[in-house]
Amino acid sequence: MSVDLSDLSWPPGLPRQRALHEHLRGLILRGVLRAGARLPASRVLAASLGVARNTVLHAYAQLQAEGYLQADRHGTRVAALPVAGVARAAAPAGPGLSRRAEQALAEAGRGATDLSLLPLALGVPDLASFPLRAWRASLDRAWRQAGVRQLGYAPPGGEPALRAALAGWLSGRSGMALAPEQVVVTSGTQGALDLCARLLADEGDTAWVEDPGYGGARTAFALAGLRVHPVPVDADGLAPSEADWVRHPPRLIFVTPAHQFPTGAVMPLARRLALLERARAAGAWIVEDDYESEFRRAGAPVPALAALQPDAPVVHALTFSKTLLPTLRLGALVVPVALAADFARAAGRLTRPGQGIEQRALADFIERGRHTVHLRRMRALYAGRRDRLREALQRHLLAHAPPALRLTVRGGDAGLHLLLAWTGAPDEASVAARAQALGVAAQPLGRFRLAPAAAAGTPEQGLVLGYGATPDALIDGAVERLALAFFGVIVLAT
Repeated sequence: MSVDLSDLSWPPGLPRQRALHEHLRGLILRGVLRAGARLPASRVLAASLGVARNTVLHAYAQLQAEGYLQADRHGTRVAALPVAGVARAAAPAGPGLSRRAEQALAEAGRGATDLSLLPLALGVPDLASFPLRAWRASLDRAWRQAGVRQLGYAPPGGEPALRAALAGWLSGRSGMALAPEQVVVTSGTQGALDLCARLLADEGDTAWVEDPGYGGARTAFALAGLRVHPVPVDADGLAPSEADWVRHPPRLIFVTPAHQFPTGAVMPLARRLALLERARAAGAWIVEDDYESEFRRAGAPVPALAALQPDAPVVHALTFSKTLLPTLRLGALVVPVALAADFARAAGRLTRPGQGIEQRALADFIERGRHTVHLRRMRALYAGRRDRLREALQRHLLAHAPPALRLTVRGGDAGLHLLLAWTGAPDEASVAARAQALGVAAQPLGRFRLAPAAAAGTPEQGLVLGYGATPDALIDGAVERLALAFFGVIVLAT
């Protein structure tokens, strides 16, 4: 038979037998060459293509080994395959995602624009200030001391050296008296949330999330098949009503009490204790995200929920993405003693963690005090940037805003962002879009809501403004452009 090879190309650097093999395989998979079709003799095809016969023989032999061709005394034919023999129109790749994945990803938003390199970007630390020399020294020591075991998967729960270092550091910082076995190393916050969703709840259980709040939590819980219920946030953090407890009894409660994201609220002690008691009565687990609490700058450190009661139903999550480097993808869970072995075993089976060298390097970095020194230095640097951002917002925005707007700036006691909030016009999404067009990474508050603002009982709007990675020299200019976007939208609306 005649095989149409008019569109066969010979890409530079790719062996010709490989190019011919891939082209013929594509013709078979698309149904152009149907089951039973006889291919030209190798000598004939080689002559028509102007290549050596061995090139064709090699391609035929490879396709035969893969099951696409069959050779017998009558020649070489296309094998009878389920995918061959029918020329089909373009179709979706496979049956598609699960319904819960489609819903979770739709709520999370697809194709979001990367704003991380723009001024006032959210959730990005000052990577230029990271102590690379000290980190390289810790890495070098980890490599020199590494054995065969560190070159494979990390042990279930993480490298013993890192678990011990984290237990000591957390015990001194958060008021928790920990054994190393209670620390389970994870691949950042998302890895920790995935473990909690899988191990502490069953499909169909209810998980509470803060609203507005961290979208990664709702995505992790939704993908685990949990019913995600938004709970409003007020000036003191998570504020569940009696109706929430009665109509939507939780199995998991995700909360950021030390520094609520994105409002910056700090949960007072009375509410923390009340949350613990209600969760215990409901048979619920609290997943406490220690979000950016390392950068607390107002008052004494806030004790972790897990430190308030010895038998608190709390799993405590932390990450090094903000304090050190996002690229490390390292975090940890602190779990009650009774669950420690199960969490470690599950982490080993579900994620098969690696990064043994990086984990040992981080342990060395912590034990030598480098981590503490870095945090102290960054706490001072971020405090200065927060003050500069506040001053710029006051000068360029608050001082010129109509009194009816009730424009306020919130947060800043901890973390790396501020919330610029107001009531009424202008529309936050329009301001954010205009600001981003002017090169400023302002994020609308509504992006972090699960329930519509009206359903949450508040008409408040706002912009979430990060300052961690924005150099001091760029803050004033960024806020000038933000003001231009803000007041420009007001003018257009009127």
